[in-house]
Amino acid sequence: MDALILQSDFGYADGAVSAMYGVAVSVCPQLRIFDLTHDIPPYDIWEASNRLIQTVGYWPAGSVFVSVVDPGVGSTRRSVVARTTGGQYIITPDNGTLTHLIQHGRIVQARVIDETVNRLPNSGESYTFHGRDIYAFTGARLASGVIDYEGVGEQIDCEELVSLSVIEPVLCGRVVTGTVDVLDVRFGSLWTNIPRSLFLQTGALHGGCVCVKISHYGRVIYQTVMRYVHSFADVNIGEPLLYANSLDCMAIAINQGSFSRAYSVGAGSNWVVELSCEEA
Repeated sequence: MDALILQSDFGYADGAVSAMYGVAVSVCPQLRIFDLTHDIPPYDIWEASNRLIQTVGYWPAGSVFVSVVDPGVGSTRRSVVARTTGGQYIITPDNGTLTHLIQHGRIVQARVIDETVNRLPNSGESYTFHGRDIYAFTGARLASGVIDYEGVGEQIDCEELVSLSVIEPVLCGRVVTGTVDVLDVRFGSLWTNIPRSLFLQTGALHGGCVCVKISHYGRVIYQTVMRYVHSFADVNIGEPLLYANSLDCMAIAINQGSFSRAYSVGAGSNWVVELSCEEA
């Protein structure tokens, strides 16, 4: 019996999440079900992709993730199950939700869900709640052992999977440039796509000062010098800091404050971050 982990943009204001639980428990009453998050902003496939790369690797092999952020529900987009290098499974619409796992080489195999077999009975005329009718149902069947991975459907080439556009970080001399990949929602930190290993090639050292510049559509929103430190406790309350986050990428924050709210910074490829060991 493997774990079933659910992620969606449904929120908790209605019964959508509970309905997914109900379908899963109906497949197997003993199934262990957990939530990754149901607070993905509506239709935000990019954030769903980020939350998966942040979480999947910490679950044991065999764990089954269901990720439903599906603005194209009912269209011709495919429903897939991907297997990761760690042996976890992700059930999701093929709409870019797997982008970051693909980017980091974490997807090794994929299958298209055969909806003639893996679909909640008597739901064939429902076209707007595949999270309940297909994904939760298939996820529960896979996690509980009712079907195996091969029983999901036909295998496809991983290169066929849909991936969103990603701007890779670039090192030029003592300057590294990347983007704000996602926000640490509750605390307002900016999580960039700049790996710590690439940042260190600028010559930066812990305790040293780094020039941080943030631009949006080419317009500089923020620029200052801040310290590169291990943790928030290394700076005063209210002071900005640069640190390596839990994904070993560079992040920008305010100690006991929200950087994103203070400077109205968002996430995505149009938010460009430049880190430099040169003088500001």
